[in-house]
Amino acid sequence: MLLFVWGRLRYDLVALAALLAALLVGVVRPDEAFQGFADDIVVIVGSALVLSAAVQRSGVVERLLAQAMKRVQRPGSQLLVLAGSVTILSALVKNIGALAMLMPGAIQTAKRSGVSPSLFLMPMAFGALLGGLMTLVGTSPNIIVARVRADITGTPFGMFDYLPVGLGLSVIGLIFLRFGYRLLPRDRAAAPSLAEALDINDYVTEARITVGAPADGWTVAELRAAGQNDVMLAGIHRESARPPVRLPSARLRAGDVLMLRGEPDALERLISRAGLTLAGDERPTELVQGDDLGAIEAVVGRESALVGATAGQLRLHETMGVNLVAVSRKGERLTERLRDLVLCPGDVIVLQGSLAGLPHRLRDLGCLPLAERAMRLGSRRASLLPLVLIGGAMTLTALGIVPVAIAFFAAAALAMLTGTLPLREAYASIEWPILIMLGALIPVSDSLRTTGASDVIAAWLSAVATTLPPWAAVALILAAAMAVTPFLNNAATVLVMAPIAANFADALGHRPDAFLMAVAVGAGCDFLTPIGHQCNTLVMGPGGYRFGDYARLGAPLSLLVLVAGVPLILAVWPLG
Repeated sequence: MLLFVWGRLRYDLVALAALLAALLVGVVRPDEAFQGFADDIVVIVGSALVLSAAVQRSGVVERLLAQAMKRVQRPGSQLLVLAGSVTILSALVKNIGALAMLMPGAIQTAKRSGVSPSLFLMPMAFGALLGGLMTLVGTSPNIIVARVRADITGTPFGMFDYLPVGLGLSVIGLIFLRFGYRLLPRDRAAAPSLAEALDINDYVTEARITVGAPADGWTVAELRAAGQNDVMLAGIHRESARPPVRLPSARLRAGDVLMLRGEPDALERLISRAGLTLAGDERPTELVQGDDLGAIEAVVGRESALVGATAGQLRLHETMGVNLVAVSRKGERLTERLRDLVLCPGDVIVLQGSLAGLPHRLRDLGCLPLAERAMRLGSRRASLLPLVLIGGAMTLTALGIVPVAIAFFAAAALAMLTGTLPLREAYASIEWPILIMLGALIPVSDSLRTTGASDVIAAWLSAVATTLPPWAAVALILAAAMAVTPFLNNAATVLVMAPIAANFADALGHRPDAFLMAVAVGAGCDFLTPIGHQCNTLVMGPGGYRFGDYARLGAPLSLLVLVAGVPLILAVWPLG
């Protein structure tokens, strides 16, 4: 516990040290030391992270959010839509994944509205924490608490057993965030991002309208509206057009090749919404088994083989197995087809191909890769399948047909087998330190119960609580979990406190459900620091927040959860 609070060692290392110490003193037997890594908790958390990444890659949620934001103009209302969206989504996927997939849309909305992203991001992070309270898979504490209940009563909490309390707290929290965001400082701004520092926001790419695509028959104005005016149409190439197509009055049709100019994310969004085929997608690159198709940015060097030549002349696809999908040239408006564009030193290009082979191809071409940043332009994206997989897993679990671990493991495996999420991205999406910590601490947590340590602590707590009414005992556990979580990890808090809370309830002669639920809610509601939960950490940089900013909005929200949470828990989970 002291090492967790000290914070000088990462939490997974502390967990490993705790397991080693428990082995040395004999609290954990050698044959039980590694059983935690085979526990259902580890499987469920890992599978949920993979499914969250699959949903994020699909772009479905972003498109739905973009449609909703078109009808909302005032910052306060925009905040409610953004925070409400991430709250609902956090009930379906891991809350950190839900927040990550909606953050880019929130930042774009802030830019268009002329406000700082800090107005939206912290309320969204808090909404993600609240939304995670609603279902079993929303956050790790719920999964762990369900396991503890199964150990004690023989029956775990179900998929939607958390919903009444979680939904009530989410609604109350969202109402507070809608008006309480004014407590945040107005002068917070993020440090310049890599993309802003490089000043690469004017790529030109080409995309073809295929038969049946949504853009077939659109006007130029409708195309610009679909791109939310973030993408400019630089030209239209139509094989039968003599003279060239005039942009303002043109109506798009199948077979047109559009020259689009904008920043990579905006281009990707428009291509996805309009159903366009990006340059190079009709020429699939040959991938080695296990490779992923992706894109990388690079600068054309002075001695590059690309200088003075066009992609068509060099036959990049046939000779190198890569496709040129976008070009950016400082201070110049490009209108030529990519295959006909003569490349110059200093041009920034986007090449599509095997991610394993692209670095070697760049070296052969004499191009310098840029510092890594997310590049979705040129990366294939999936459809509704991730949401179908998650919905199927949740339905099978709720009906009691398949255990939670099996259902979510199968859904994650299918996401990878169908290509919805490439293996490289699947492994990158898993937070390995969290899984290591869970696997190491589960035997240590079990030892609290088997050695009687939790009974001793529970007896001390019950002695303190003898003069308290039952609701105050539940409030004590809830407040303790909320106070400890900022200094530990939320999962570690539950692993330590859940056995103590269950024994505390038994010592007072109450059923354990309300006390276990209080631990889950308290551990899932860290609104006071940027370090207690990954959601809070994720928004700190983009929002430009300082450490103390979290308490300004989080302290009153924490008090609200404590005041409203206790009666909600007791109403749903009686003590008798």
